[in-house]
Amino acid sequence: MELAVVLVVIALALVALGTYFLVSVRRRDDSLEAGPAPAPTEVEPTGSTEPTGAVGTAVEEPSGPPPTFRERLGKARGTLGGYLSGIRSRKVDDQTWEELEEALIRADVGVASTQRILDDLRAVAKAESISDPDTLIDRLKAELKSILAEGDRSLRHEPGIPNVWLFVGVNGVGKTTTIGKIAKQQIAQGRTVVMAAGDTFRAAAAEQLTTWAERSGADIVRGNEGGDPSAVIFDAVQRAAARGSDLVLGDTAGRLHTKTNLMEELRKVRRVADRDPGSVTEVLLVLDATTGQNGLTQAQQFTEAVDVTGIVLTKLDGSAKGGIALAVQTTLGIPIKLVGLGEGVEDLVDFDPDDFVDALFA
Repeated sequence: MELAVVLVVIALALVALGTYFLVSVRRRDDSLEAGPAPAPTEVEPTGSTEPTGAVGTAVEEPSGPPPTFRERLGKARGTLGGYLSGIRSRKVDDQTWEELEEALIRADVGVASTQRILDDLRAVAKAESISDPDTLIDRLKAELKSILAEGDRSLRHEPGIPNVWLFVGVNGVGKTTTIGKIAKQQIAQGRTVVMAAGDTFRAAAAEQLTTWAERSGADIVRGNEGGDPSAVIFDAVQRAAARGSDLVLGDTAGRLHTKTNLMEELRKVRRVADRDPGSVTEVLLVLDATTGQNGLTQAQQFTEAVDVTGIVLTKLDGSAKGGIALAVQTTLGIPIKLVGLGEGVEDLVDFDPDDFVDALFA
């Protein structure tokens, strides 16, 4: 009898123990299927009025002083750095000239422009009997600065009339964003600005420009989607004249420079913009610095179509090919007026040839 009791107690204990382990295993499996516990959610403060431009692109406020070329041209400087180290390690010889040629071409100065620059440098080296590599590099820097300093790099503005600055270029180079930044800068200088949303083929462009107008305090004229861009520019000039505004910033649709019909449309936009009471004082070609020599081809075609007066070189901070600045200047003689060194408003700065060349060779 006592043995039977003992056996019953043992059986009950085993059942209880088995139940415990079964429950534990099930709980563990449920936990694994559910995954880890979610992290605490950070609640964004409400009431934010931060607008956006194109989808996912914030319209940024100035966050400090303008950047320096030295700070932002690390990639382009890196292209030249290895060559310059090798050149400085020995006296000037045939290999020196070969490495200088390769360095400039790799920096996207272009074959023709590189040849022209080095021919002039050879003449100087021969006349001055230069054998020291540091002296030769100093002469090269001086030559590049002289080339880039040619032409009027100021943004032309005539008082008393609505000045029209047209912005042209292929798709994706940053025309609309550039206009927004320039508007904010010009208004900060005391000028009144009307934006013309002449890119009627991309709805997001008009929306983005409207956001910039609201942020900067500029007026804006928009047209119907797919409408005549010339009519938008014309209306903007008329509004500027009626309100005594100083400046019309005209956006245009991005277009391939190889499309004859689109380039003809651009010619029409320029003619209409130049009608009384307005005057086209700048036609700014926006180029993406990362496109390299393709940008030179674009510049040639747009110049033939609309008489480009200056270049805005965007994304220079992200390019290892800053030599396109020299290619444009030496081939077409078009001055670079503004460069983009980052995303913020303050990162669109006046082009300074001395600072640019010094940053490349630093």
